[in-house]
Amino acid sequence: MSFDAELVFSALRALTPVLFAALGGALCERAGVFNVSLEGTMLTGCFAAVAGSWYSGSAWGGVLAAVIASTAFSAILAVGAVSLGADAVVVGIALNLLAVGLTGFLLRTVFGTTGTFGDPGLDGLDPVDLPGIESIPFVGKAISGHSPLVYLSWVVVAVIAVLLSRHPWGLRLRGVGEAPEAAQSLGVSVTRYRYAAVLASGALCGLAGAQLSLGNVTLFSENMTAGRGWIAVVAVMLGRALPVGVLLAGLLFGLVEAIGFRLQGEGMPQQAADAAPYVMTLIALFLATRPRFRDRRLVRRPRSGPPSEAPSEAPADSFGPAGAASPAPALEPKP
Repeated sequence: MSFDAELVFSALRALTPVLFAALGGALCERAGVFNVSLEGTMLTGCFAAVAGSWYSGSAWGGVLAAVIASTAFSAILAVGAVSLGADAVVVGIALNLLAVGLTGFLLRTVFGTTGTFGDPGLDGLDPVDLPGIESIPFVGKAISGHSPLVYLSWVVVAVIAVLLSRHPWGLRLRGVGEAPEAAQSLGVSVTRYRYAAVLASGALCGLAGAQLSLGNVTLFSENMTAGRGWIAVVAVMLGRALPVGVLLAGLLFGLVEAIGFRLQGEGMPQQAADAAPYVMTLIALFLATRPRFRDRRLVRRPRSGPPSEAPSEAPADSFGPAGAASPAPALEPKP
């Protein structure tokens, strides 16, 4: 297996859905909401993109439908976790389960089929050839020819990085996540900023679903996200909710997925190739959390049971100058 332009091209295409979803998760993390519903929100975007493209006859109509549907779906998390104070992890897992059942039900109801829906009349996202770059050796074949959403994801990384570090809105969002009480005392609405972060995360997951169902392929299959949302959650953790860190973590997973597809073409079993990104996820989690466990082992926990009594302090006059103990009194001899 060789490292060539086609491998980089496949890695960038596999990166895009994970990157969009991970950027949404990073915004939520910055706002103090741990969003694990990226998988279900992305799956909702996949179905809405195919349905919108089918009924509107335009791939961009499908992209718009995916953004609207995923944003509305993420509003459930916003209401549950922000307004009602429910556990964001519990609500997110429930949304993931809901998305699997809901998209499967709608697939039967709307398209009258099960498993997979694909049609030659379904309009997908056309690739874009970058003028002046496609003629460059290696770089042209690796970068040019992607769907517009691939290039949009790179722009979104830069925009979010500047937003979180330079813009007042991003600085307030970080303050809401790090010290909500202090932000509230300064007149910043914690609820409003957290709602905005969760809804923006839903819109980004909609773009991820549109890229997956109209850019990478042109069809919808039940549970077609196949764990990419969970990989995005791991990318948020590895990247420390920083846009550039999330990009690098997602690029690692995209490269592993591309290598898996390449090895599958060279004779590796499909199951092993499909499992490669998830094995890398486990390894990355282990390496990321290992220093924390080592630091915890250095801290000794107090023994269980009743606390031992502290030694009683000696009276002040029992010590001589400079804290030295005075000699013990002489014992009188017995008669």
